[in-house]
Amino acid sequence: MTPEEWTYLTVLLFSIPIGFAFKRGGHQVKQFGGAAVGLLLTLATCNIHALHSLVTILGTWIILRVSPRSCHYLTLGWTFSYLLFFRMVTFFGLPAPTPFTNAVQLLLTLKMVSLANEVQEFSQAKKQDVTAFAKGPAIGLIPHVPGLGQILCYSYCYVGLLTGPFYRYRTHLDWLEQLDSQVIPSWHPLLARARLVPVFGLLFLGAAQLFPLDYVRTEAFSAQALPFRLFYMVPVFFVFRMRFYVAWLCAECTCIAAAFGAYPTAAHARPGGGPTTHCPSAEDGAPGSAPPEYDYETIKNIDPYGTDFCVRVRDGMRYWNMTVQWWLAQYIYKSAPFRSYVMRSAWTMLISAYWHGLHPGYYLSFMTIPLCLAAEGALEARLRGHQAGAAPDSNRSWGAWAHWFLKMRAYDYMCMGFVLLDLEATLRYWRAVYFCVHVGALALLLVGRALARHHQGPSTAKGSPRQ
Repeated sequence: MTPEEWTYLTVLLFSIPIGFAFKRGGHQVKQFGGAAVGLLLTLATCNIHALHSLVTILGTWIILRVSPRSCHYLTLGWTFSYLLFFRMVTFFGLPAPTPFTNAVQLLLTLKMVSLANEVQEFSQAKKQDVTAFAKGPAIGLIPHVPGLGQILCYSYCYVGLLTGPFYRYRTHLDWLEQLDSQVIPSWHPLLARARLVPVFGLLFLGAAQLFPLDYVRTEAFSAQALPFRLFYMVPVFFVFRMRFYVAWLCAECTCIAAAFGAYPTAAHARPGGGPTTHCPSAEDGAPGSAPPEYDYETIKNIDPYGTDFCVRVRDGMRYWNMTVQWWLAQYIYKSAPFRSYVMRSAWTMLISAYWHGLHPGYYLSFMTIPLCLAAEGALEARLRGHQAGAAPDSNRSWGAWAHWFLKMRAYDYMCMGFVLLDLEATLRYWRAVYFCVHVGALALLLVGRALARHHQGPSTAKGSPRQ
């Protein structure tokens, strides 16, 4: 493990026990205490570079005050523009930020854009129907526009500061306003989420030792036979997955310890977004009735089983970094300047690549996904309908297993660009395996379209509807 990975792990393990302490605290203890811990962590890991996050917050606060009704577009432009400056600071003679500063900046960007959208929704709802708003705000709507102090506390809250999960300001506010957090379970759901962390950690350490990434960059690797070069991307992606499984499961445990993101199961919360229906509380029931059951779906960021065993490329994205996927779907995909699913996905992947960084490997990997989605959709529509999206089970057909195998190899292939990062190294590896996924996806796309034309041709010629 690198020194940075040890630091991340230390922060996560430190955050779990203090979460139990904050769970017992009141509104001000959670708000100011959580922000104080987060600010100390930021200063300890980012040093002077913590100023980048402060500038981003202050810029967003000014936009919210000046133009609350259109602040969502302005904040998106502001934060993403500052990301460009942040990644080019050395060009202006400024010191390069630490990796931890980059992590804080990435998650802060998501938070500020989401906050601006929440403020815009609040302003719009209050303007459209003051009477209805007074009776009770809509699901997930914030009760007021937060001030600078509240924004700072939300931004620097220690929960999810370096590793995620992403959460909305409304989720943070609900945590502060929990009436009796002691009735919300923490130990059982925490142990349930953490039970496989040691297994994933050992698998990560063992596989990383046996299959080091740096070996791909050597001449000795290039001299290996094609089957070995094809195989090597499988353990590389395996190491990549195990690393994030450990990090994100531990991050979820920090939330669970503090009862952060806990909602009654009847609220049908979604990762990142929070409740989708009215959120009942113990006060809503009859006297003496049992308290509602709670879940932590709002802060659920990874589904290891779904990631590894879902069938489709499309579903693989939904089980990975789930709270950020919600953010991308809500604020990027829905407002994309295209109508087709593939083009909207391409736009979303482009924005996601930019959010991750300026390394060419990000763009090469993310922009391969739309091609895989197009090929998958073309074949799925003709050969297997919607069965490819069914939940994984023991009764899978051979076609579903073949689809799963191709999905995993596509992600293996794309992962190489994500971890190698630079243009030359990524293209060198893809060239060493003859751009197999690009060529294969393009071939499957053409086959799918040819089958579609063959299927539609006789029907169109006869002028009769398909049965």
